This record gives sequence, C-alpha cells and structure tokens, in this order.
Amino acid sequence: MKNPIPNQFIYDVVNQLKINPKQTEANGSWSKMLFSGSHLWMDTGDYEAANRLWTNDFSALTTNNTLLNAEVQKGVYDSFIKQIGAQLNGMTQDEEVAEVAFCLNAIHGLYLAKSFNCKVSVELHTNYAHDAELTYVVGKRLFELCKEHFIIKVPFSPAGLIGARKLHNDGIPVNMTLCFSVRQNVLASMIAKPAYSNVFVGRVGAYFANNGFTSAGDIGERVTAETQKCLRKVNERGYANTKLIAASIRTVEQLNALVGTDVLTIPVKVVEAFNAQTQVAEPKMIAPSDALIKQLNLKHLWQVSDQEREVAVKLSSKVPPSPEVLIELFHKYGCHDVFPELSQSEVVQLEEDGKIPHHNKWSGRIENYKIGIDTLLNMAGLSAFKKDQAALDARIQKYL
Repeated sequence: MKNPIPNQFIYDVVNQLKINPKQTEANGSWSKMLFSGSHLWMDTGDYEAANRLWTNDFSALTTNNTLLNAEVQKGVYDSFIKQIGAQLNGMTQDEEVAEVAFCLNAIHGLYLAKSFNCKVSVELHTNYAHDAELTYVVGKRLFELCKEHFIIKVPFSPAGLIGARKLHNDGIPVNMTLCFSVRQNVLASMIAKPAYSNVFVGRVGAYFANNGFTSAGDIGERVTAETQKCLRKVNERGYANTKLIAASIRTVEQLNALVGTDVLTIPVKVVEAFNAQTQVAEPKMIAPSDALIKQLNLKHLWQVSDQEREVAVKLSSKVPPSPEVLIELFHKYGCHDVFPELSQSEVVQLEEDGKIPHHNKWSGRIENYKIGIDTLLNMAGLSAFKKDQAALDARIQKYL
C-alpha cells in the first residue's frame, strides 16, 4: 500500500484517549477453571463492559469485525477517522477506507491492551480472507504495532491457512478463527501452525437447535471435547503447538461443561450469569442420537478421515504457493466437502441465511457429502463478518 499511516501517528492518537489501567484482584469464583488449566479470556471489545467485570483471573480480550463495528458505530472514534483521513494521500478510495479501518482496529486494540494490560486478539479486514499475501503483510504490520499484546485473528480459509503459516514462520501468534469441527482444527493446527484455534461451541449447537433437530444433544460440547483431545495429540507428535479456544459460549452450563479446555473465551452475558450463580450443577453431556449422526454424516464434526489426515501431514512441512493449489490438493485427495465450490446463487443464499444456515436449503448437499455442516458454518460466519465490516467501512466513508 502506498503511504501507509506511520505507527507513531497511531500511537499519538491512542495517547489522546483517557486510559486508566485497570487494577483488580483475582475472584475466587473462577479458581476451579484456572486450576483445571483453562485460561480465561473475555469475549468483548466493549471497554465499559470489560471494565465492569474484569478481574485478574482474565488474561485476554478478543475483538472481531462485529465487535469492532459495534464500538465504531457508537461514534467514539468519528473524530479520529477525520484525523486519519487528513493524513491520507496517494490512495484509491477503497484503499483509504481499508487504511482507516486498519488504524481503528489498531487504535481500539491498543486502547484495550493498555487499559487491561492483557493480550488482545485482533481480527483482519474481511477483504483479506481470500488473499494470502495481504493476510500476511497486514497481519505482520498489525502485530508490529504491539508485539507484547497482539494476537492476529485469521479466518479458516485456503488463503487464511497460507497467510497464517507465513505469519507463524515469522514468529507471530495467530488465532485461527471460524472453526467448527475437529477436522478443521486439526487441519488448521498442522497446516497453519497457529498459536490458537477455535471451536464455536454455541454456534454448532445453534445450527441444530435453530433447524429443529431436537436429538442433537450437547453436540457443540462434544465437538469441543474431541477437538481438545486431537489437538493435544497433534502437539505431542510435534506437528504444532496449538491451544484450543472454546468460543461462542452461550450459557453458564456450557461454560461449566468445558472446564479444562485450553482457553475459555467468555461473552459478557455469560460472565455476568456465572458471577450470579449460587451453585454449580454437575455438567452432563448428552450425545446426539445415532439416527441423526447417520442422517447428517455428523462424524465429520468430531473425526478426521484418512484422506484429511494425509493432506494435513503433506502440508505440515510446506504449504502451496496459492489458495487455488491448496484447494486442488484437497480435491485430489477426495476431501471435496472441506473447501467446496459454491455457485453464485448459493453464495447469495448463505448471505441471506445469516450466521446459522437454513438446513433444508442445504440438506441434499450435506447428505451427499458435497458440503460439511462445519464448512457451511464457516462460510456463513465469514459472510456475517463481511456485513459488519461493510457497515464499519460505510461509517468511515461518511467521515472521509
């Protein structure tokens, strides 16, 4: 990019913010989770909410395109958009918007890091999700603004895997996001070698609940537990050193069932509910029915096929030069439902569905092994992030 905003300008903007470093002690209520080995992150970019609930039990905050957009739409950064815009020169209109969005992401991340003296997981602009080189270049630039605190969030995609691997090779910690199954996390850990990867627990469960599958049981929790086992095996065998994040936690019951997961990233509402509970119920994990497992080929959510394992091993030593070559290799090994090609009408359908796809519109492809439920959720999640990024970009454009 021509004439990017200098780091010092971004630091000077942050210095205009009123920062009061948070001073707290640990809260004994969280001790069981910490003693289990779980690290606690708060899943919010909202300073006021975090400030109200923060204790020393937490070690990180996490933002994404949706959470950053929510903060920007409050108007608190409008004056900074104008300041940044005045510094821009030699760029196209799209480049100007992307540059301001980068700066806002960095400014908000730095504000949180300085306020809570914690790690902050910061996510790249959705325009880079299918561009491996920009994922690497912009991710590295963002990390260098705050090496002590920033973790770079990259979505699970062909380009994301390649870009994240390049970031890893430079020693930059990556949080590979939008994963919904064991196989996606195993592929991510072995190919991209990120510091963290995810299971979106609540969203996995919501797919089945929203689509009327009453016999799915605690499927999100099961996927998370199986992923944790597999990632530890991958790490033990020297392929990676990736910690699992249980993300999209919806209830205290889910949270209690996931104790022992490497990282628990907990939304504000669940933190509040946890603090308010009077007793902890013993978690019981209900398995999906055998009939549902067979009908929807659900084993792909918690098992890794021989072909997927072969691809992961092959790519663990060297990644392809482009996303196209990576996809071709997956298809060559028969892993067609991991990165399937969608028609334009199917892309539109995903956008209309929102974060949780409508199963009846995809059931034929799912039952014929043409697309996985985890793949659908991944694509739908990225599509939802794009909508929020577009809203953020529109506000930037308004003030440029």
